[in-house]
This record gives sequence, C-alpha cells and structure tokens, in this order.
Amino acid sequence: MPHMLVTWLFALFIFASLNTPVDAHTTMARKTPDGKWAYVPLSDGFDYPVGKPNADGYYKARGLRLRTPRHLGEDWNGNGGGNSDLGDPVYTIGHGLVSYAEDARGRWGKVVIVRHAFRDPKSGKVFCCQTLYSHLDRIDVKLGQLIPRGYQIGTLGSNRGMFQAHLHAELHYNVNVNTGHQGIPKNARNYGNLTNFIKKYRKLPREPKLVKVPIGGFLPYKDTKGL
Repeated sequence: MPHMLVTWLFALFIFASLNTPVDAHTTMARKTPDGKWAYVPLSDGFDYPVGKPNADGYYKARGLRLRTPRHLGEDWNGNGGGNSDLGDPVYTIGHGLVSYAEDARGRWGKVVIVRHAFRDPKSGKVFCCQTLYSHLDRIDVKLGQLIPRGYQIGTLGSNRGMFQAHLHAELHYNVNVNTGHQGIPKNARNYGNLTNFIKKYRKLPREPKLVKVPIGGFLPYKDTKGL
C-alpha cells in the first residue's frame, strides 16, 4: 500500500476514534529511525480539559502568572467546590502524543504530558506545543500513545489529599519543559495561557495528515522519564 495512503488511513482512524471508550484500543506513535521524531495527527482544534468540550460544571480558580509568586498554569475546579470533582474525567485538549505519564510524587502527584501539532491559520505554519495535566487521581494512558482530542487521559485528583481536588493544567510552547521545569526560563516564550490558546484555536480545519514532532528532549525528573 503506498505510504501516503497508509498515512491518510491512519489519520482517519485517529479522527474516527474521538468517541471510542478509553480502553477500546491503544495506538502507539511511529518514530523515525533515528528516534528523534514521532508522527502525530494535526489537531483539528482544542477543547477544555474538564467538562468537555466547554468546561461545563467547572471554573478556572487560578490562572497563569509568570511573575513572582509564579503559577505556571491554570487550576480548574468543579462548581460544587471541595472534593466534589474528585475522580472526574480529565481529557486531552487536542490530538496528540503522550510524552510523559508518571507518578512524579512530591507536589505534582500523577502527571500526564501530551505533545500536539497544529497549523496556525494566519501564517499557515505548523507548530508544536504540549499540555501538562497534574494532581491526577489515576492515569489512563501509556507513554508513546497517540490520543485524539477529547480522549480521557485520567481522573481528577487531590495528590493523595495534599490539596482539595482540582486539575492543574499547563501549556508549554517549549516542548523540552518537563515536570520539574529544570533549566527553562519562566517566560511567555516557553509558557502560554491555556484558556486563551483554546479560544484562539478552538476550531481548525481537519487535515488527514501526520506530521513529525521532536521527542527525546526531556530531562529526567526524580527517576521518571518522558518520551
């Protein structure tokens, strides 16, 4: 079968699986022979990580702050407050590759990082970014797995009771940011406003195409490694 046809069919398979139950299949990413890149489907837009697709039943309790005291992402809570949202599903905001899925312990708890590729409509260029989801009660995906927009990656947690249940989610424009954020300047070039990003790229054209994203750039963190 010609390579382009295989690519097209594979991308369609990913798109068609948007409403597939979380345990129905596991599709692992194909890597380049040198192990430096992996193929992912272009995102067709982005949704919220809780209460999909519109964050129904949730509110943003805390946002991005790059100045001291820093907060490098957003905290999402259920409208019921307290631990009313404990165990609720957490979803990837868009098509992507699971590049980290570990219990980092400490103040992080269970963490999933998903790498995305998307085409900016204004410039026509393809960009790569990643989203981090932490304090999870459970992880439902595997390292190296391709997942579609709206796929359940885990459940909302409290990091073993350290906090009241909430989702801490981050947007990284620098895909070398790992759970520990080692050696990465805390600026707008590396970290983005997740809500603004979702609103800006809510709907993108569907393209039955796989593109390469870089892998292998994570520094290990507390004996955990990413893709």
